[in-house]
Amino acid sequence: MDDQALDVLGVKLVAGRNFLPQDILPPKMGDAAETTVSQVVISRVLADALFPDGQAVGKGVYATGGFVSSPAIITGVIENLDGHTMNKDNQQHVAFLPRLPYPDEPAATYAVRVRPGRMPQVMSTVEKHFEAPDPDRFIDWIHPLQYFKDRASIADRNMTTFLIVVTVLLLSITAFGVFGLATFNVGTRTKQIGTRRAVGARRIDIIGQYIVENWLITTAGVIVGCALALGAGSWLSSEYQLPRLDLYYLVAGIPALWIIGLLAAWYPARRAAAISPATATRAV
Repeated sequence: MDDQALDVLGVKLVAGRNFLPQDILPPKMGDAAETTVSQVVISRVLADALFPDGQAVGKGVYATGGFVSSPAIITGVIENLDGHTMNKDNQQHVAFLPRLPYPDEPAATYAVRVRPGRMPQVMSTVEKHFEAPDPDRFIDWIHPLQYFKDRASIADRNMTTFLIVVTVLLLSITAFGVFGLATFNVGTRTKQIGTRRAVGARRIDIIGQYIVENWLITTAGVIVGCALALGAGSWLSSEYQLPRLDLYYLVAGIPALWIIGLLAAWYPARRAAAISPATATRAV
């Protein structure tokens, strides 16, 4: 990449400086040491991983493989962004090298920044520009950056969809379980409900009783579930270096589970309130 790449990609520096025009030198073929770069710009995640206790700018890293004679100096640190790497766990470990393509490389990749809505016209101009010096030049593809972002995140999006479906199914099973439990309680407490109605309890009193009982059961389940979620999240974070569970998921999940539990118990509660006092009298 050259000194304009960060601006083209819209990446911001958080420390240090960008490459200077004189830093961008054509590569030399031959000795492996001559292909070694002397400077490198890395992402903030990579800087924190390499130098967790200090400043990364000015430190040396070995930026290329093979026989490297000297380390490259970190001149800048950029904000985090996803890169292309075989290691899916380190997608944000990004390093930019001030290197132009080798003279005999069969292909090269270029990035062009365009204004919104101007991509078709600009891409047509770019294609003509590249074909002008060599009519036999073959342009393999022209894609917007979003295309590569979507490709890089397709596995994560599939996993997100899968987890959403599983979560909806679990919530549905939970709602049906609450509904079944509340319906069972109505069937086993018919005499009690009829007796309360016979001594003056209103329908709203019966409904309120079942709603409060269900709310207490749901609250107990929510407390146990939150404790298990926090414990499992802490264990996964310490054992596998995964990010901790954000508390706003729990904060949003608690009222959601309350609402689901109350809606599941609403129909059985109304059914219980519809029992007439005569039912209990005949049963006695």
